[in-house]
Amino acid sequence: MSLPLELCENAVAHLTARHPLTAVIDEPLSSPMSPDPVGSLRVWRGAPGQPVAKVVYVGLVVPMIRLDSHMVFAFTAADSAVPHFTLDSVYGGDYYAYHLDLIPRAELSSHLPYMDTVYQPLTAVFTEADAMDGLSRADIGPRQHALMSPWMLVSRATEEAFRKIGAAVSAYAEHWSALVTDGLPADVVAGLADTDLAARDTAVRVNLFSPDVDPVWARVSRLIGEPATDRIRAELVGNE
Repeated sequence: MSLPLELCENAVAHLTARHPLTAVIDEPLSSPMSPDPVGSLRVWRGAPGQPVAKVVYVGLVVPMIRLDSHMVFAFTAADSAVPHFTLDSVYGGDYYAYHLDLIPRAELSSHLPYMDTVYQPLTAVFTEADAMDGLSRADIGPRQHALMSPWMLVSRATEEAFRKIGAAVSAYAEHWSALVTDGLPADVVAGLADTDLAARDTAVRVNLFSPDVDPVWARVSRLIGEPATDRIRAELVGNE
């Protein structure tokens, strides 16, 4: 098992073990570049009323172009203030890369108690992981940064550094699962009364997975075709 796949599979195993989810989709992804499948789309759903609405995994592995890419998103319910969990784990031939984050469900700068409850406990993990030797700047622009949290860990990495990031992934996943299981304090939730959580989430996810914002979608379309790419994006944009 490759390092990017192992990192992502460990996260998927945590999510599906800790939360009541049912596997509903496991589809191969095909490409004109190969007679064999080049990846897969897997989806798990939570029952109505469960705090985790959906988990989506997408893997693309094409040795001829030195691509080994895996990502997982765990989405909370539309009316939940608990952020979404995400991990992207990649080998691009010359480097490893990753991003790890809890995607905010409300504006952080105007909701300090929410920020302190959800994100401040991750600060020590973030600081240590971000300071590791062997990291370099990831190819991600300001618009993409603006859709995520300031606690996002996103870098290119040497193999040695990439092997070490698993500790941060586990810490973020454990913290996220605790938020899901325990819920947020009542006063923190009350402080979000000015935010239409479902409407905001819809808008953010449309932007986050927009080909206009993230150029990776154009590359995915060239690899597996527009219909399959649109199918993946639809699973990521909505909880339905």
